[in-house]
Amino acid sequence: MTRRAVFLDRDGVLNQEVGYIHQVEDLHLMPGVAQAVRRLNQAGLFCCLVSNQSGPARGYYPASHVDALHDRLCHLLKTEAGAKLDALYYCPSLSAPEGGIEPEYTRWSTWRKPNTGMLVAAAWEHDLDLSQSFMVGDKATDVDMAHNAGCVGILVQTGFGDRVLSGKYQHFTQPDFTATDLSIAVDWLLQQVAVGN
Repeated sequence: MTRRAVFLDRDGVLNQEVGYIHQVEDLHLMPGVAQAVRRLNQAGLFCCLVSNQSGPARGYYPASHVDALHDRLCHLLKTEAGAKLDALYYCPSLSAPEGGIEPEYTRWSTWRKPNTGMLVAAAWEHDLDLSQSFMVGDKATDVDMAHNAGCVGILVQTGFGDRVLSGKYQHFTQPDFTATDLSIAVDWLLQQVAVGN
């Protein structure tokens, strides 16, 4: 039987948006995030990170550094609230016109948002129903990816979210719901799940 999932962007949603994180210890959770993820865990929803991480393609750091950042993220979630991510996907690739320089990662990728590759891979590997799932992000590309995959797209106002709605970052998009932060997003999506939407 397929499961519902909640896909979560990383920077600006789970952890503070500080640009490219070169030191692992500089990754810090946003307030209330661990508790929000814990509520998703308790509701039996599959929690999955999906994140564009072009640092390796730009030559800023190796992919192993991204893995180390994710280890810290998972450790902080567990320590703070006993919360967990069921799976983590990220795209280290970037095309040359966008700024990719490292040969191993410089390419166009179906995994890079707003393309749906990460969601499709997660659905395939974990038996998820994308049409019954949610994507929470702070960028227009997060909402666009959700809609491209048939998911509900939620835009949070943390990270770049407030600038997306004002038209000052990326481009205009129409989220299915706009939330102040992840906690409010979780309130709303759990209501949707409860009423069977």
